[in-house]
Amino acid sequence: MEGRKRRLPIALPVRIANQTTTMGDVKKGMKLFKTKCAQCHSVNAADGHKQGPNLHGLFGRMAGTADGYSYSSANKKSGIEWTKKSLMKYLINPKKMIPGTKMVFAGLKKKQDRKDLVAYLKESTA
Repeated sequence: MEGRKRRLPIALPVRIANQTTTMGDVKKGMKLFKTKCAQCHSVNAADGHKQGPNLHGLFGRMAGTADGYSYSSANKKSGIEWTKKSLMKYLINPKKMIPGTKMVFAGLKKKQDRKDLVAYLKESTA
């Protein structure tokens, strides 16, 4: 076996649920969701809407289009598709990205907090 090159394992981008992904830490994101978001949003399809829309099926959906929720016209007209990239930007300051939105959340200033929350949302809203 001398002379053969040893192959090193390649790290996978997503690990087991509630663990770290290349985007962020799902478990930390869940804690952030519970403290910052759960008062107004749910990720469970059966829960329906709260003060804010239900987030089940969020990724790939256009802003302002969840059935049965009354969005602001600014949100409906934003043309935003919810992706990791758009959520990372939106979560810095929702009112800056969509002036006129009804969302009263001030945003998450720390990039790692946004990464963690988006990782949780990606996993929990699918």
